[in-house]
Amino acid sequence: MLAQIEAIFFEASANPPAPGPERDAFRERWLGRYLQGGTDVLLVALAGGDRVAGYLVGALENPALQKRFADIGYFRAGFAGLTRRYPAHLHINLAKTFRSQGIGAGLIEAFTDIVRQTGAPGIHVVTGRAMRNVRFYQRCGFVACGFTMWNGRELAFLGRSLPPDC
Repeated sequence: MLAQIEAIFFEASANPPAPGPERDAFRERWLGRYLQGGTDVLLVALAGGDRVAGYLVGALENPALQKRFADIGYFRAGFAGLTRRYPAHLHINLAKTFRSQGIGAGLIEAFTDIVRQTGAPGIHVVTGRAMRNVRFYQRCGFVACGFTMWNGRELAFLGRSLPPDC
């Protein structure tokens, strides 16, 4: 299953590095560190049998306060105030053939249920401001809360408040 998740990860990445140390570091930064357990979450959408349609990896704790995210400068510099309000965060990818079928929204709702149980006040995602996935996140209840420049790209911080269940 991990091989399928990695294939989807690289397929969905805009410009993944060629095989080698740089590619390994890229995979670790955006996927691998979420697969090590602890308070991280891995949700997998299966399409019949053991075929992976997509996945969501998420962290339940504020990344601006965690040493393992120190290499991602926008958490501490550009978005630290926002991560206190929306501490949980996620990355989601679907295989191309399974997009626009509600699978991604279902994964986000499942993650939202998990986050809500922890009492966290919100969830966030960070993506390129002009990326097409911004509309997807907005349909899933996220709103643009802030923008910053990082590595020559304008990034958007999209947050979703989680009121507690009644």
